[in-house]
Amino acid sequence: MIRALRWLFFAVVARLIVLVVLGLNVRHRERLPTSGPAIIVGNHNSHLDTLVLMTLLPLGLLPRVRPVAAADYFLGKGLLSWFAINIVGILPLERRPVRGMDPLAACSSALTQGDILILYPEGTRGEPEELGAFKSGIAHLAARCPEAQTIPVYMKGLGKALPKGEGLLVPFFCDVFVGEALRCDGNRRTYMASLQAAYEALAQEAGDRRPLRVTAMPPT
Repeated sequence: MIRALRWLFFAVVARLIVLVVLGLNVRHRERLPTSGPAIIVGNHNSHLDTLVLMTLLPLGLLPRVRPVAAADYFLGKGLLSWFAINIVGILPLERRPVRGMDPLAACSSALTQGDILILYPEGTRGEPEELGAFKSGIAHLAARCPEAQTIPVYMKGLGKALPKGEGLLVPFFCDVFVGEALRCDGNRRTYMASLQAAYEALAQEAGDRRPLRVTAMPPT
């Protein structure tokens, strides 16, 4: 029953919102993964971000797609928690792990099983159309799973269609730019530099020229 509801939501409701209401323009769609393990890395300005990214993937991949989301925000809130876990299929991440906890364990396990993760390295939704600093957790995860490809995706306009703190969707033409796949060879600094370069190239293609700030990392 839950599986059918999830399929129905993304086949009908999500596609209606994303493809009809927003009028999405997607560049380089062919670069999106067709199988796992993979990490789709997106910038985060709106709750629509996850719906957009999941809608761009074939419905046949839906059982394998796991958006990584903050446990403290989505869990323990009744209907929101049920919807996030069962319909969206989130993989909860502890943003403030207790001592001895491995916050990336579930993500690593999912990649090992061939899943496709959706991850926002900024860690939270930023201000509309602003790109925040990328935290280094993505590099640690990629280094653990070198077989997983990383696909950078730059989204523009979603922060205006449904910005942080707003509950009313405003139809706004949105663009999505998909970058070429990256892999981590074990050197996290090199990986983050490659990811930064990929994002800056996508931002320029989108007509934006905002330098990406990346959280400083210890020597590899």
